[in-house]
Amino acid sequence: MTEILNIGSEPVFDDRIVKIETHTYNPYANTTFDYSDEIRIPIQQQDLYTLPCESFLYVEGTLTVTRAADQVGNVVLGTNCVAFMFDEIRYELDGMEIDRCRNVGITSTLKNYVTVSSDRSVILRNAGWEPHNNPNGYFTFYVPLNLLLGFCEDYKRVVINARHELILIRARNDNNSLVGSLALEPTIKILKIQWRMPHVVLNEINKLSMLRALEDGRYLSMGFRSWDLYEYPLLQNTTKHSWAIKTAIRRLRSADGSEECHVCRHKPIQRLQLDQRKTLSKFGSLSGYYGYEYLEPSLTVSTFLRNGPFVIIDCSHQNESVKNATVDVRIEFDCMENVLPNTSAYCLIIHDRVIEYNPLTNVVRKII
Repeated sequence: MTEILNIGSEPVFDDRIVKIETHTYNPYANTTFDYSDEIRIPIQQQDLYTLPCESFLYVEGTLTVTRAADQVGNVVLGTNCVAFMFDEIRYELDGMEIDRCRNVGITSTLKNYVTVSSDRSVILRNAGWEPHNNPNGYFTFYVPLNLLLGFCEDYKRVVINARHELILIRARNDNNSLVGSLALEPTIKILKIQWRMPHVVLNEINKLSMLRALEDGRYLSMGFRSWDLYEYPLLQNTTKHSWAIKTAIRRLRSADGSEECHVCRHKPIQRLQLDQRKTLSKFGSLSGYYGYEYLEPSLTVSTFLRNGPFVIIDCSHQNESVKNATVDVRIEFDCMENVLPNTSAYCLIIHDRVIEYNPLTNVVRKII
């Protein structure tokens, strides 16, 4: 408050960054975008200051429908449609995989339903976050990588003097990207995929300090949270369930589960009702883990009932000295009535990861 009395202070101009340019990178020349294809997008030039947290995918394509004379209805691109077009996405630094996201559509949907705010969800319409219907069937989307990878969401610094490569695995089909009748034989054809990466240009003084960091030959640490999805393909038609999740994660941090059934009684969390005060307390623990001062998800009560329920279990406060090895996670839930047939459950485990890289020797090491 006393800052308002400091009338003699001079304005400060920050000229350390001269400009930020976004450069476009394309896959290899012979790459195809058919089902199950592997798409590699490299950044081979090393003398760069790149900013992966602000990079994004540009996806361009068409949706065509084969409509018979006696068929009615429509098919549109569904929520988070671009993510569902891929089975897997990997990020490699200097030839070493540092982050991976399997089952990209479900993983990113679970994660972002509980962390994306209502105002940002409006901005993400350009990323295909909401259903999209273009009468001519043509679509273009700009998907920030911080929606798909924990590395791009958490690591906010530049990466210097390193080779980057993004690997995308196309899905076996596009059924999960579409909403409508499959009898209309809808087909998604991807025409173009590009990786657009910001390059940071520094002034001479800061460029010199970066070069000195290179000459030291020391390792630079990158800390972020990685996302691992586990699936229970078919729940039994009972009220009590015990799900043993086998994982090789050394340090568990947080778990985010979704059961496609009626609201359950979860242990050790108290019985979950539609009580706004209880709901806010659960999001409060999540916001503390993510470092947000205020977390306001875009889910309303109606969208929570339609798209969820989502259950957040905060495991970030634990004694890691007791067990610093493989962590076995077990989830037990007691439903009010039998689970409906053909119901699947998903558990998204968010855990810490630390990577070190040497800009001088291009060696990458996994610490956690």
